Amino acid sequence: MTPETLHVPLAAGPARLVPITEAHREGLRAACAADTEIWPIYSTNLTGEDFDREFDGKLATGTNQLAFAVLEGDRVVGCTSWYGIEPGNRAIAIGYTYLAPSVRGSGFNFAVKAAMVRHAWALGFHRIHFDVDVRNTRSQAAIRKLGAQQEGILRRNKITWTGHVRDTVILSLLPGEESDALKAWM
Repeated sequence: MTPETLHVPLAAGPARLVPITEAHREGLRAACAADTEIWPIYSTNLTGEDFDREFDGKLATGTNQLAFAVLEGDRVVGCTSWYGIEPGNRAIAIGYTYLAPSVRGSGFNFAVKAAMVRHAWALGFHRIHFDVDVRNTRSQAAIRKLGAQQEGILRRNKITWTGHVRDTVILSLLPGEESDALKAWM
């Protein structure tokens, strides 16, 4: 379970995930700008003057985040990442996910998560967790639809880019807990 085995191209249904590169910068900038209203409930901001700094962070090596560009065909429609990687505990997190409004509500998120979940299980991970701002009820609902269970809430554990001190909902997915909807994409 090295970065080389984790950070590989993945696909399910209409979704393709590829390790993020400089070539994805402008496509992701455009995708993220398609919904400027959502960013205040994200921990980081991928719009405006913050975009380039945050994108550069996704490109950085030696971090605990392995970022993907999410593609529909050849068009960048978002991003997602592995992080919180604990090979010794066989645990990993999926997050820093943003999908453009054009693919929301279409099952596209199931395809993205199915590709990642299938790969994590194939590599021997036995726990995937998701950390979500308590205010982000849309993401919480989407993660629960995967079969993930809420474990608890970390109170006042993170200061977001807006200065908001957030509470974080922790959800996890274990092998065999996948919803039928997720299994359909796997």
